Amino acid sequence: MFRRILVVCVGNVCRSPVAEARLRRALPDRDISSAGLGALVDRGVEPTAREFAEADGLDVSEHQARQLTPDMLQEADLVLVMTEGQRRAVAELAPAALGKTMLLGRWLDDGQGREIPDPYRKSREAFVHVHHLLAEATSSWVGKL
Repeated sequence: MFRRILVVCVGNVCRSPVAEARLRRALPDRDISSAGLGALVDRGVEPTAREFAEADGLDVSEHQARQLTPDMLQEADLVLVMTEGQRRAVAELAPAALGKTMLLGRWLDDGQGREIPDPYRKSREAFVHVHHLLAEATSSWVGKL
């Protein structure tokens, strides 16, 4: 069983903290955290991402972005990333983690998998699109876990 789940994106202020909060709500018995490959360390969730998260009843108010480390990857049972590029970056940081690193959008598009784009500094519509993808992707993972 995957007890410790780590969600990774770039800045750890948009996608991964929202996905973390969704998974944490759905899987309260698991240890779920997030980090960024190029984290905006100590920053809270980006305001638009936070707005949509809170509208869905998610509490992201205490989130502080943190930098991904090899130790975090080693400790995780499952690492969920947003893109194949991030999967490769995880493998460079901790080669042994590659086998437990998968796309958060792995089960989207009828199991074909899908990357979840970065909405940071993009339009409100981009955040809406990503928010829906995160909801669908986390729900599909909950069904598999």
